[in-house]
Parts: sequence; C-alpha cells; structure tokens
Amino acid sequence: MPTQKKSDFYDVLGVKRDAGADEIKSAFRTLAKKWHPDRNPDNKAASEEKFKEIAEAYSVLSDDDKRQRYDQYGHAGISGMGGGQDFHGVSVEDILSQFFGGRAGGSSSIFDDLFGGGGGGGGAGAGVERGVEQGESRRFDLSIDMEQAFTGVAKTIELERDELCETCKGSGAKAGTKPVSCSYCKGQGSVTRSQGFFVMRTVCPRCQGGGMVIEAPCEPCHGSGFQSKTVRLEIKIPAGIEDNTRIRVPGQGDSGRSGAPRGDLYLFVRVKEHDIFVRKDNHVLLSIPVPFTMAVLGGEVEVPTLQGPARLRIPAGTPSGKMLKMSGLGMPDVHGYGKGDQQVRITVDVPKKLTEQQEELLRQLAALEKTAVQPHKRSLLSKLKDLFVEE
Repeated sequence: MPTQKKSDFYDVLGVKRDAGADEIKSAFRTLAKKWHPDRNPDNKAASEEKFKEIAEAYSVLSDDDKRQRYDQYGHAGISGMGGGQDFHGVSVEDILSQFFGGRAGGSSSIFDDLFGGGGGGGGAGAGVERGVEQGESRRFDLSIDMEQAFTGVAKTIELERDELCETCKGSGAKAGTKPVSCSYCKGQGSVTRSQGFFVMRTVCPRCQGGGMVIEAPCEPCHGSGFQSKTVRLEIKIPAGIEDNTRIRVPGQGDSGRSGAPRGDLYLFVRVKEHDIFVRKDNHVLLSIPVPFTMAVLGGEVEVPTLQGPARLRIPAGTPSGKMLKMSGLGMPDVHGYGKGDQQVRITVDVPKKLTEQQEELLRQLAALEKTAVQPHKRSLLSKLKDLFVEE
C-alpha cells in the first residue's frame, strides 16, 4: 500500500511561505483552538489526528534551521534529521505544554491560555478551578556507567523543587488574611471586549487568570505560595537502559495548588562511554589481540565481559579483523526480551622483535611454504664481534 503523501506545512497552517514567526504562532493557536479534541466531542479521534498534523507543521516552521531545510528540500530535507516530530502516542495537553510552556498535564493551564477560561465556561467557579493546577514538572540529568546500565541500579539524587509554603499553606496570603475575588474581572479570570461582530476574551491582566488576588502577601514565600526545598529521592534505573533515555517518575515534581497533584519528574539518563566496550543496540563490541601463533593454530583466550571474564575459542586460521560471537553476553533488553551478544573483533598481534630461535623457525616455515622472504642480515655489531674473535 503506497505511503500517504504529506501535506505542505504552510498549507496545513494556512500561512504564506514568507510568514513571520508571530504569524505562524498565531495561526497555530487559532487552529489548535479549532481542532482541540475537547472542542470536537463528536469526533475526537479525527480532530486529534488533525491537531497532531498541525503540531508537526508548527514544530518545523517555528524552528529556523528546520524551516530553512524544509524550504529548500521539502519533507525530504527534514526526514531522519530531527525534523517534524512524531506526536503519535503523545497527549494533546503535552503537545501544548511543549510549545507554550506552563504546567504540563493540567487541564486548566495550557487550555486556559488558548481558550481564555478553564475549558468549561465562565462564572466565579471558573476562577476557583483555575487555581487548582497540577505542579510543574522537573528535569534531572543523571550519568551512570555501562556496568550499571547492564545490571540496573538504584540511585539517590538530590532534587530542588517547589513545596507548598508552610506558613500560608500555599495560599500566598499573609496569616490571618486570604485571597479575594479580583475586582477587575469579577472573579472570572478573563475579560471580554466586543469588536464589531467579534467578542474577544483575554486573560485578566490584574489576576493573571486566577480570578483571585492577594492584597497582603505571605512574607516567607513573597505571595507565591511555594518555597524551594531540596529533597532526596531514590530512583531505580532498569537493566539495559540506553544512552539518552528519558524516564518519567510520576508525582515527584513541584507541588500543585489547592490540593492539586504534583508535577512529574523527568530523568534524562546518560550512559558514559566505556574504556573497552562499545554498545550497539543490545550488542556489545570488543577488540582483543591474540598471538599470531594462536591465530594460526587455534586455542582459547580469556576475554572480559560485562558479567566477568569468560573463555573464547579461537578457531585455527583466524584472520585479523574476524568477528567472533559470544551469545547472550551482551546487554539485557530493557523490556525483558532476553540479551544481546558480545561481538569480539580479533586483531593478530605480530611481534616486533624475535629471538634467534623464533626467527629461525619462521624461516624454516617460510622455506616449507616456498615463500620468498627477506634474507637474514646480521647486524654490524655481530660482524665486529666475529672479527675480534677470529683475531
């Protein structure tokens, strides 16, 4: 079945090819409102696919480098080069969070920014609901050794995150006071104005969409409702994890307001390069030298693996560069589907210096093989010794 041809990204957003960054972002906001699945309850699946197509177009046209490659080469210019992102399996709210920031995953954060009021109409209740926001997510970069990636490891990390202020319990108001309804928007969190046939709704400039204002802020948290604290967390890294893997730890981000859940913690795991091992998928690559006599005659050699030393049989007549497989001694699959192999590259170690006996034996071998070799040349020092001995 032929692959469906992708639409032109400019056509998807409905902008001209010379559109500026602000125009592209504005077009994306407009289309995101139109095709958000919550705005299309009767056809959520189709609207979500359309929404993700719009997001893919915006991910390219909002990036100067990707847009330049796309303008020059089309879809082929960004294919396999970090171009248009694949948003399959990604929630709509996470996509909006990626592009507009804010509290990822909360229905009253990015949605409010786009639609000007908590997804469900106005009223004082909308302002109260808007304050119930999931906490911000946090990022933590962690480095581990390849041996730890092989076995899996538990790591204790120190993370700085926002906790609810102990003094005001997250309200942001001074003790003995409490937030009051915003007089500018009457607690709505948004203001509306008419322009011809259109009604524009924007976030209230006084309460910033919260619907409530703090007249006497809490001193310890300066009215934010949060205080930064350092916590220690034990994180389990699964065996077989690959370099630059992202791990989501639910509920270990910043605290949320008014009893809302915490944000998430995202661990970005870096696996350090090893001195002798190289990983390729779930296989481990290694180079070892063997004596040229063993390469010719065969034998056994002890080689290192990530689970300790192991014996490897060298077949007779093994040429330099030959890859030998040690089954099941590679990295474990992070999803539990067995292990990879260890691939050992053989390099034949040719000695730079030989004893007279070794040289003589090799010359006898060369004679048997009728191989023309460079004639033996005695050193000048050796000839001088013979001269003095004869005298």
